[in-house]
Amino acid sequence: MIHSLFIINPSGDVFLEKHWRSVIPRSVCDYYLEAQRASPNDVPPVLAAPHHYLISIQRGGVALVAVSKQEVAPLFVIEFLHRVVDTFQDYFSDCTETIIKENYVVVYELLDEMLDNGFPLATESNILKELIKPPNILRTIANTVTGKSNVSSILPSGQLSNVPWRRSGVKYANNEAYFDVVEEVDAIIDKSGVTVSAEIQGYIDCCIKLSGMPDLTLTFVNPRLFDDVSFHPCVRFKRWESERILSFIPPDGNFRLMSYHIGSQSVVAIPIYVRHNLTLRSNGDQGRLDLTVGPKQTMGRTLENVALEICMPKCVLNCSLTANQGKYSYDPVSKVLLWDIGKIELPKLPNIRGSVSVAAGADTSGANPSINVHFTIPQLAVSGLRVSRLDMYGAKYKPFKGVKYITKAGKFHVRM
Repeated sequence: MIHSLFIINPSGDVFLEKHWRSVIPRSVCDYYLEAQRASPNDVPPVLAAPHHYLISIQRGGVALVAVSKQEVAPLFVIEFLHRVVDTFQDYFSDCTETIIKENYVVVYELLDEMLDNGFPLATESNILKELIKPPNILRTIANTVTGKSNVSSILPSGQLSNVPWRRSGVKYANNEAYFDVVEEVDAIIDKSGVTVSAEIQGYIDCCIKLSGMPDLTLTFVNPRLFDDVSFHPCVRFKRWESERILSFIPPDGNFRLMSYHIGSQSVVAIPIYVRHNLTLRSNGDQGRLDLTVGPKQTMGRTLENVALEICMPKCVLNCSLTANQGKYSYDPVSKVLLWDIGKIELPKLPNIRGSVSVAAGADTSGANPSINVHFTIPQLAVSGLRVSRLDMYGAKYKPFKGVKYITKAGKFHVRM
């Protein structure tokens, strides 16, 4: 049960507040701001104040803080806050302080419909768009002149059905069903190149534009790969438990069908390697840095959007480097070296080397920086997950179908 919601900008100012059960003073946010000052990059998601519980997320440069007067399941509140941000992005294309301020009226209307007396009511995008029309210039002018509201006076047709996520009477000239299988590799590689830990966080995003009320089944070649799964409410869970088949009546438009985790049972393939050598001298001499990046276990696919981010030790003043591919930048204030490589095309391997200026007399003994690696591999699911087939029932037309696979770096760290 959520009593109040506060949205806070990076400066620590509350620029939007919404209350459902009772008005809680915004001074309660001081507990969150104190925790943020103590640890800016690692604010605890749940904070216990003397008379309240504060549950928060940070997205799009703003923090959403939900306040409850009694104990509540934290994951329930966190999931709802993420759903609020997803809805704002769906309506306004982004969720920033400026955009929220420009659309205050629609934001308050959405929050009124999404939560009723502290409990979630309508959180599906299809239902909300029937209730509250997305803003555009003509509608805004018309509402200003006539004094009308964005909120529809008619209850959405799906709200009272047993398929609340799909509106009735959907018709398309071109019927399409597209699936994006996206996998993010989280890994820690030690300085000798040995994998300390590796796991995959994956999700399947869909774009479904089908007429009528289609019933879909999605079959995988190897469904036993999954260690843990989370589904959209449209998925019939009993069918998944018994047959490992996704059976569902899809929402209309874009939605996330499922999220999954792979790691504890499977050996995760590491698709990239980094050879590194960093020597720092404390006697005032120039240090040396040498980095080489290359593909590894990519099944013949190309690494794209490759970038390396290195948090250098505080004793490093500047870097004078030469890269045979891409470009680099070094910020002497934050001590971050960023090397933007782009696409890796064999046989040429990207390399960057050069001198590193170290402060005279600085202690370099405990300087062990780590490399944050970013990359994208199109047309590859590194876990080996494959979609076998998609079948449709309850409709007589033949839709266009497609599956796209993408592997990306999640929290991918290489220790130096």
